[in-house]
Amino acid sequence: MCHTQSRFKALLSACVMSLIATTGWSQSITWLGTLGGRYSYAYGVSADGSVVVGWAENAAGQWRAFRWTASGGMQDLGTLGGSNSYAYGVSADGAVVVGWAEDASLRIRAFRWTAAGGMQNLGTLGGRESRARGVSADGAVVVGVAQNAASEGRAFRWTASGGMEDLGTWSWADGVSADGSVVVGGARNAAGRSRAFRWTAAGGMQDLGTLPGYDGSSAWDVSADGSVVVGVADISGLWDRAFRWTASGGMQDLGTLGSGYSYSTAYGVSADGSVVVGGARNAVWDNRAFRWTASGGMEDLNTTYASLLTNGYLRLATAISPDGRYIVGVGYNTATRRDQAFLLDTGFPRRGDVDRNGCVDDADLLQVLFAFGGRGYRNEDLNWDGTVDDADLLEVLFNFGSGC
Repeated sequence: MCHTQSRFKALLSACVMSLIATTGWSQSITWLGTLGGRYSYAYGVSADGSVVVGWAENAAGQWRAFRWTASGGMQDLGTLGGSNSYAYGVSADGAVVVGWAEDASLRIRAFRWTAAGGMQNLGTLGGRESRARGVSADGAVVVGVAQNAASEGRAFRWTASGGMEDLGTWSWADGVSADGSVVVGGARNAAGRSRAFRWTAAGGMQDLGTLPGYDGSSAWDVSADGSVVVGVADISGLWDRAFRWTASGGMQDLGTLGSGYSYSTAYGVSADGSVVVGGARNAVWDNRAFRWTASGGMEDLNTTYASLLTNGYLRLATAISPDGRYIVGVGYNTATRRDQAFLLDTGFPRRGDVDRNGCVDDADLLQVLFAFGGRGYRNEDLNWDGTVDDADLLEVLFNFGSGC
């Protein structure tokens, strides 16, 4: 503890002259544009909101995986030799992107992209096709669905050392915990209906059931520690109701935005499992992006952030940053009259606000200090690199006093 306090004092002394109090509550909506075509869709966001991934149409009418940054705009990640590609997930630091692309024979293959290595073909399970849908916080574990030699779709978990692991039965994987140990998705049960599952190496594939009155379900995302799962329950193939699952509480119905036809789907969840995002129909059957919390229930993001939406509306929220501040998805941009990817900065929590009380102060410094050196993804790990260290202390110091 003495060593940790000495480290803290040294950091404080080094930073005292450069402490910057942020100017206040920052909220913004950014339309990400396209690659020269008409449409774009966002499906992943880095921990600090600086990198967004998805796919967009280019001038030739082809769909291309993109990686967007504020400074560089929308970057076309290319293909594996074919015409089209799609990005679905990004690592916490924004350096690793996963998805699927066509090869020269127009076969669909899962990929893992980095700036240094470009687009890597992850192969299949012996069949023709594969698709990557999720990636761990450090970019080392990729999950998705691939065909085996019998042309059956199988959920997979890929690592550089182990290659593509078949998780069993007719299934597909869409989400993975921060450390890559928990995988979620959907699988066919004995009756041929889809059921949300939670997989671990020790326990295998666990059927999470469905909501009362529904006969199917599928999981889309999972919290950092793998304890909270979100997705959708359905009736005979109609995707109907967003859910949030925990081992203690089972599957919770998150409701809708007031539509007579009960439709909602949960696509993303914050690292601590407290904030869920997705899409739902409202009272007039329009598709709208939502955010759900235990205290506030399901809110229409278009209502909450109406002051920002002077030139469009948000149809669907597909992903949320670990701290719950940044939300991405697709909306309708009235300026271009097209569906386009968006990045919503909700302004909360403030950078460095570990305890989420709106003020970056001594309490936040102490939380990081007492957790210093610890491993595992948690709120004190502000940059979500798996370790509470100097970088996290500096994040608090540089934002000290914000909101207070």
